Amino acid sequence: MTNVFPGVVERLVRRLEEPARAVGVADVRLGLRYAAVRLEDGRTGTAFTFLQEAHRGCSVFGGRRPLAGRPAGDLLGLLRSADSLEAAVGLACANALANVAAPDLEAGDVLERLTLGPEDDVGMVGHFGPLVEPVRRRARSLTIFERVAEPTGVLRPATEATQVLPRCTVALLSATSLLNGTIDGLLESAMACREVVVLGASTPLVPEAFAGQRVTWLSGIVVTDGAGLLRAVSEGSGMGQFGPFVRKVSRRGAGPCGRGSVL
Repeated sequence: MTNVFPGVVERLVRRLEEPARAVGVADVRLGLRYAAVRLEDGRTGTAFTFLQEAHRGCSVFGGRRPLAGRPAGDLLGLLRSADSLEAAVGLACANALANVAAPDLEAGDVLERLTLGPEDDVGMVGHFGPLVEPVRRRARSLTIFERVAEPTGVLRPATEATQVLPRCTVALLSATSLLNGTIDGLLESAMACREVVVLGASTPLVPEAFAGQRVTWLSGIVVTDGAGLLRAVSEGSGMGQFGPFVRKVSRRGAGPCGRGSVL
């Protein structure tokens, strides 16, 4: 089945363009693992950075500066960039714009909401270490796809994911796939899965961006202490150190028929 609607990234940008016009950017941090954007109203978002792919000599960010003080829409538009670091800034801005109270946000880990049993074959795109053993205990099989050239231990090359996901019943997809151009292909491959979860600190909690796809859950974070998160990102921290500044939440996805409008 081919999705005839614009891709996830384009739908996300279009969904947030209007609210982005109403606010400016107060601060931007580019850490060793994550980028963070704080808006003038205090809302803060983060996104993973593929820093190893940045090769610009003494300066790794090639976009126009300064970033702080510009309209949020300028940074949101970077999500369309083919440069993964620029796209990370754009996704962090999108997550800041989406960092608002919503009645359907459910606290806790998404595994608490998934029904996994001995009949399930799970495909995990991105190695989410804390989830590996809990999934293995409950499911028949777990295949993990990562950015490796050859099979390494429990990891399979990410390029195999689109071949294997159609045979899975549950797909756990890293939100970093929004940054490297693979999200749409992964979602199309997972259309037959009973459960499809987009997860990680980079996840935009915007169901409308995934309308028309079989995304059952979005699992990400809400930033509760923006200043603390900015400091953590600046100090090279990752999700393991974000705990005091965020809370894990899940939100139901749009589903194949689209709970939200397709923009």
